[in-house]
Amino acid sequence: MFRTALTTIALLLGTLIFGSIVLISQLFGVPEGPNSIYEKCPRWWAWWLLRAAGVKVVLHRAEGVVDDSVPRVYIANHVSWFDIPSLIHVLPPYGFVAKRELEKIPLFGAAARGVGVIYIDRENRKAAFGAYEDAARKIREGQSVLVYPEGTRGDSYAVRPFKKGPFVLAIGSGAPIVPIAIHGTIEVNPRGSFRASPGTVHVHLLEPIPTEGLTYDDREALGERVRERVAACLREQYGVNPALVSRGSRPAATPVDSFRTQNS
Repeated sequence: MFRTALTTIALLLGTLIFGSIVLISQLFGVPEGPNSIYEKCPRWWAWWLLRAAGVKVVLHRAEGVVDDSVPRVYIANHVSWFDIPSLIHVLPPYGFVAKRELEKIPLFGAAARGVGVIYIDRENRKAAFGAYEDAARKIREGQSVLVYPEGTRGDSYAVRPFKKGPFVLAIGSGAPIVPIAIHGTIEVNPRGSFRASPGTVHVHLLEPIPTEGLTYDDREALGERVRERVAACLREQYGVNPALVSRGSRPAATPVDSFRTQNS
């Protein structure tokens, strides 16, 4: 209960403080760019929240992920709200493709847009692809982008089917995809719960997958390739089985079983 209360307070205060700094900076025309306040505030916010929850984030990088100056499309599995601060904490600065519902959160929604979040309306296919086109333009201008292609948080670490839009984005931008496997955030904060517990989160940046030369028709095969790579990491490193699930099915293994397998 103590950690949950402390994390809730940190979330409210952190969003108020750092969100206000972003909005005031915009109001006074503070320029964007490397090491600007718009890059620093998300990192401060994430550090503040992780520290309050007692969460340690461990980054594992594949050999091909070395040059942070090259724009990329980061594709990650999504199982917990704590995926967000965990990735902000360890990744190079990036834009963010998120569901439009988050824009309605007071202060957070506006501040997030100010630091590069691109909102998509999942119920409006035309508007969603317009948002992806905007993200592709930002990538071509040099900004990396993170997408959760499962769309919503899952109940387990088994990787659910990916939506095609993020891979249309990647192909349109010409940027390489860096698959991300994240593990440990369910134990910190499972879906549908306000509980926050101390723990260790592991973020695996997997070998990049190039998109140059691919076309719109390659989007589905590209998505499956990325999905299988994320699932393989979760299976091999944490014993997640099954690591891939079809739409509408539920995995046999629970997150706790997988966590115990890894740490036994």
